[in-house]
Amino acid sequence: MEARVNAFATPTGAKLAKYLIAAARVLHEASVPVTTLHLVDVRASQINGCGFCLDMHTKDAEQAGETSVRLNLVAAWREAKVFTDAERAALELTEQGTRIADAAGGVTDEAWANAAKHYDDDQLAALVCLIALINTYNRMNVIIQQPAGDYQPGQWG
Repeated sequence: MEARVNAFATPTGAKLAKYLIAAARVLHEASVPVTTLHLVDVRASQINGCGFCLDMHTKDAEQAGETSVRLNLVAAWREAKVFTDAERAALELTEQGTRIADAAGGVTDEAWANAAKHYDDDQLAALVCLIALINTYNRMNVIIQQPAGDYQPGQWG
């Protein structure tokens, strides 16, 4: 399987990639635990069916010390005992923020309030931006049918 287009090899795509990668760096410098950032990336990518991002973010998470048990249970986080309350709040925010079209009104006040119990305003802003960013990457990769499986941890910096 080949991608429909190498979007990042085009002048416009290359320029956009620079900004998206810079945005991701900013979010990884925020005070949200890196483990939570990885979980958010994985959960949104699962929902959106983005194989490339799942390949990338699970491998990067493992390299950062995440366990296979937790990664395997991300899709069933509500039933799994391996996530903290803060991680659960971030995963709920991720799901509702990713499924905006499915949830009348978007993210519920309850989900937001729960996240706000665990994260300060800067961390909430970082989570919201990360959810938007991973959804951007997911949509791009799904549209161009970017194949998965060849990603090497840390490949994109």
